[in-house]
Formats: sequence, C-alpha cells, structure tokens
Amino acid sequence: MALHPTVAAVTARIVEKSRETRADYIRRMDAARDSGTGRAKLSCANWAHAFAGQTIADKLTAMDGSKPNLGIVTAYNDMLSAHQPFERFPDVVRKAVREVGATAQVAGGTPAMCDGVTQGRPGMELSLFSRDVIAMSTGVALTHDAFDAALMLGVCDKIVPGLFMGALAFGHLPVVFAPAGPMPSGIPNAEKARVRAEYAQNRVDRQTLLESEIGSYHSPGTCTFYGTANSNQMMMELGGLHMPSTAFVHPDTGLRDALTAAAARRAVQLARSGECRMADVISEKSIVNMIVALLATGGSTNHAIHLVAMARAAGVLIDWTDMDELSSVTPLLARVYPNGSADVNAFQAAGGVAFIARELAKAGNIHSDVTTIMGQGIEAYFQEPSMVDGELVWRDGVSESLDLDILRPASNPFDKEGGLRLVQGDLGRAVIKISAVKPENRIVEAPAAVFETQEDALQAFRDGKLFRDVVVVLRFQGPKANGMPELHSLSPALSVIQDKGFKVAFVTDGRMSGASGKTPAAIHVSPEALAGGPLAHVQDGDIIRLDAEAGVLTTVGIADLTARPLAARSAANAEGSSWGYGRELFGAFRHVVTTAEQGATVCFAVPTGSRGSDDTPPNPNFVDRTVDA
Repeated sequence: MALHPTVAAVTARIVEKSRETRADYIRRMDAARDSGTGRAKLSCANWAHAFAGQTIADKLTAMDGSKPNLGIVTAYNDMLSAHQPFERFPDVVRKAVREVGATAQVAGGTPAMCDGVTQGRPGMELSLFSRDVIAMSTGVALTHDAFDAALMLGVCDKIVPGLFMGALAFGHLPVVFAPAGPMPSGIPNAEKARVRAEYAQNRVDRQTLLESEIGSYHSPGTCTFYGTANSNQMMMELGGLHMPSTAFVHPDTGLRDALTAAAARRAVQLARSGECRMADVISEKSIVNMIVALLATGGSTNHAIHLVAMARAAGVLIDWTDMDELSSVTPLLARVYPNGSADVNAFQAAGGVAFIARELAKAGNIHSDVTTIMGQGIEAYFQEPSMVDGELVWRDGVSESLDLDILRPASNPFDKEGGLRLVQGDLGRAVIKISAVKPENRIVEAPAAVFETQEDALQAFRDGKLFRDVVVVLRFQGPKANGMPELHSLSPALSVIQDKGFKVAFVTDGRMSGASGKTPAAIHVSPEALAGGPLAHVQDGDIIRLDAEAGVLTTVGIADLTARPLAARSAANAEGSSWGYGRELFGAFRHVVTTAEQGATVCFAVPTGSRGSDDTPPNPNFVDRTVDA
C-alpha cells in the first residue's frame, strides 16, 4: 500500500531539517569505511596485543589477515534478570563464527543498572545519565579498531539506547543487536497491580507485597510487562537491527541460542560483503519506522527522550512534534500491560512482532523500502523463527491475530491513534501516554498540589491530603536538577486516588516509567523548572488543565507564568542533595545536559558560547532558558 501522506510529510520534514547533520554523519562514516578495515591498519605489535589472550586456533585465524573479527559489546551482569543470560552468549558467538572462518572477541562491557531496583531510591538519579555512559563505553570498546563488525548484547531501559548511540559512532561497520528475551509469565498483571494498590493503602503487609513481586519477577529474562525494555526490542526489530522476530523468545531455549548464533554469523557475512553497515540501516526512514512501531504498540514514554538522542547519533533530528503528528495517524494495534491485561509472552503468541510489521507496512504506516541487516526491504520482518530437527528455519508469521483482545489488524485497531501525544501551553511542552488512560480520564482541571520530592508527595497521600480533585505537580526532577529520575513509585498512590472517583493528573519535569499507566501524566515538561521553566512558579491551589485530547497543558485563570517581571511569583528554589550514591560523579553531566526534548544527553551537548561545525541547528520549538545548575 502507498505510504500514508502524513508519514511521508513528517519524513520529508525530518530529512530537510537533518540535511546538514545527516550529510556530515555520512561523510564521516564514508571516510572511516574508505580508510580500510581496522586490522589492516594495525601494526604487528598492535595486532599481537589484540589477540594475546585468545586460543591458539583463533590466533592462527587472526594471523591470516583476511578473516573477519567480530567485536562483542556486552552489558552482562547477573543482577539484571534480562542480562543474566548474556553470561553464556560470548561462547555461543565464538563457536558460531569459528564455523564460518572468523573470530569474535568481547571488545568491552558497559554498565547496566536496573530501574526496578533503584525506583524511589537515590540511585535512580544516575539512571538516565547511565545511557550516555553506556554510549561512551561502547565507543571505548570499539575504538580499538580491530573489528570488521560488531554484535551488541543488551536489552533493558537505558542499555539498548546507549549501545545504539555508541555503535553509531562506528556506523561504517555492520552492527547486529542480539537480545536475551523475556522471562516466562508470572502472576497475572492485574493481580500484581491490585496488591500494590492495597499496600499503598496499608491494607496488606510488606511480606504480602514481596511475595507478589517475586511472583512477577521470578527468573532470567526481561520483565514481561510492555515497558521500556520490551519497547526497545520492538524498535530494534522495526529498525532492522535484529534477526527477525528474535525479540520475545525465552532465554533458556534452543531457539534463543540458535538466534544468537545466527546473529553472529550474519554480522560476519555482512562484514565480508561490505553491505548493510549501520550508517545505512539507520536512516530518516528507519527512525520513522521505529517511532511508529512504538506508537502502534503503546510503548514506553521514555523513548520520547531516548529516540531523540538515538536519532541524533545518526545525524537525524526529530522532536516531539514529529512524534505527535505520527501518533495522530498511527493505529493502536496492541494491548499489552500496562495498556491491557496480557504480557509480552501472550503478545508474541497472538502474532507478535511479525504481525505488527506486516500490518503497519500493509497500511502504509511504515517505510517498506529500508535497508536492514537482512538486506533491502522490510519483508524479512514478516517472518518468525522456529527449530525443525535441530535446525533454525524461518516461516511466515500469522496473517490474522490469534487473540483480538491483545493484537488487532490495522483495519480494526483498538484506537485510530497511537499511544503518545504532545501537550503544551503556558507550562511548557510535555508528552503523555494515553493508550492506558480511559477516555473519561483524559481531561482533568483541578487545583495544583505542588511538591519538590516524591517522598513529600507520598507523605501527603498517606496523610490523606490528596483525596480530592487534584493535579499533583512534582518539579525540579529534570535532567539538570537531578538527572531526571523515573517517578514510578507514585503510580500506585495516584491510581488509588483515581479509583476513589476523584479527577487526578500528574505533571512533572521528570520521567514516569515505561510502565506509565491509567492515571493521566504530563511528563518531561520542558523547559524544566531548574532551567527557568514555568513549573518553578506554580503554587498550591493554581488551577491547571490537562487535556490530552486537545493537546493542552495550561494554567487556568491566572497570568502567563512566563511573563516578566513576576512581582507576585518568585521562582521556587530547588533543594536536595547532589552527593551520595555516586551522584557527585555526574555534576558535569547536570551542568551541560540538553533539554528533555533534545534527548537529555551530554553526548551532543554544545557548551555555552561554542559554535562548532557539528552544532545541532536550532529548533523553533525550543525556548532557551538554560541556566547554570
């Protein structure tokens, strides 16, 4: 089917505004490619160092000088259930590439912290910044320049975006991403949410809560709700960096190991052919496909930030207006928790990624004429893998959904629009995930209750002060203030207020979570309070209107908060600590980090007063209120 005109128009706009930065990126990648393979440039001493610790057989292969060497960048640790399986993956990869006359080495590791462990804790203030550390550590790993292709091992929230950004700095190479897959299903998601709400109201004890959580998170693999980690996998599929339908295969299966081996062999094959380098796979069109895949499945709000930084790494400039316009024409095809009751295992069983890819292409919502690691075109991603007599084979995915409560065709979607919207007004610009919010809860106009810490907000809830129509405002949570932590600890409390029949909304310059749920939440408000944003001037009792349907976030009946001077409205001051739990190590990050809508990144930040040749062209939607933090 012909491409949807809005998708075509947004893509054309992205191409135009990215013209200079994209051309500069491709020029640099072409120069790196034309300079020859890394191993050909290394001296004998350099090459000997690179293989000193390898087996005799691998050394002999390396001495040949013509055999590809695959660099593995791994985010393995055994505290993250999703990353625990990566412990064995390097051995699977080495064996697979030896069979095709190549070598593989773990080039380096990256940090991989778990948002599930740090929720509500000081460590969460390092979470978003860890993405850029991961990008930098990926660069350190690959800068040995001893590799002909790269394999990225990562799954979770900040890890895949960081690997993606770092790998693009080496986009002259073919790069393949290999995930670990989700854990088997645990207790039903509705039951988990019920116990959390009961605990928030002191109706069950901590032991009951712990038993429920252990029943949910119980084995190696990704958490089974459709949060940021699993949204990552959807985007890597539609971005053309996975082997097809590899995202949601369980870790401890022969099929998972076969897919990992196939990914390694495919990377070697691409290294030999010189085809499908990452710089060609990730383009304006593939970025649009990734956005649409996220929107069509009700994916994580975190990617309203991550995708901007990820695209920028390839010289592609996008913003929330682009996402909002794409969302307006993207059919919502999936209902996966927290946007429904099913988990990702049920989603995969109902048809999964292959069904989504085919439906979006058939409806003209994604570009079919893209380059992927499988070659030209998106059609390979309509297929699914299986094991037949011990061999990996591919077959067409299902043409019809096997459960219409979980997965629907584009001709009969859950909603005619995607799961993410832009809201804006005199409080700034923000995003809201509406796929889990019932229509009757999408418009809230109520007095503000203003807080500077989530602990204070939770205490007000426990004290019974929030059981009314209310817009909970939590400010000084942006990237400059404290690293922009997720605030998911507030979700159960806000849900309880809404379930009592009150109108409730949440407004913050921080993040919520990939698990953003049924309470309307305008998040990532930009500019943030610490950088001169209007949230710094809001007071208790101000009437705020959040209208997700009309795209409005504004005060009602008071003066424009951005006007100067503000005789009666001096800005509140941020309080809190930038010390402890490693936070003091990231002071420089907080000082130079870009706005949320610019990706909240330090990788492409330009110091004040600097105007280098690779500056991002100004975005007319941005208002520069940056101050020293």
